[in-house]
Amino acid sequence: MNESPAQRLIRQVGFIAECDKLKEIFRQTLNTQSRRAENDAEHSWHLCLCVIVLAEHANWPNLDVLHVLKMLIVHDLVEIDAGDTFAYDTAAMAHQHEREAIAADRIFGLLPADQANEFRGLWDEFEEKKTPESRFATACDRFQPMLLNCRVQGGGWKRHGITHDRVVARNSQIADGSAALWVHAEKMIQELADAGHLPPGPTAI
Repeated sequence: MNESPAQRLIRQVGFIAECDKLKEIFRQTLNTQSRRAENDAEHSWHLCLCVIVLAEHANWPNLDVLHVLKMLIVHDLVEIDAGDTFAYDTAAMAHQHEREAIAADRIFGLLPADQANEFRGLWDEFEEKKTPESRFATACDRFQPMLLNCRVQGGGWKRHGITHDRVVARNSQIADGSAALWVHAEKMIQELADAGHLPPGPTAI
């Protein structure tokens, strides 16, 4: 049954109000000035800024930047229900997609059907990482927390005992979206290690 404009507006406003909860989901990454934990809304804003500034370095010359921005604005909304999963917590990562898919059904389901389908499609596209836009979105999603950790002398990595080899393994996927960005990121990681803020892994020679 088709909704009236007034009914659509009620659902859309309800969704927007629900998404305010994203400001209360805190991550392991620290803000560079206060050194307090970054929240998910701050992360989403910073990601979108990364896309606008760095799009010229994507592996594809005709990237749909607006599509990338839409993907990154919605992809963390599922953490309102599922919580933030620390990228180096292998046990929690094992079931992350299942938890977040359930959250996606509920949260995007607050919207009118056409928008719910669009937003869920954007979330699925990001998860599948098959399109140029989703690969560049993922590159920025990996780069942004890596940048903050490098600017706070290891930050959350140091607190959790994360080593150089694990950081490289986690973030090397940046190259799938931007080879140039990964070259720069790898230098940043190495500089952090050379300064003694990121210990080598157990397999290092």
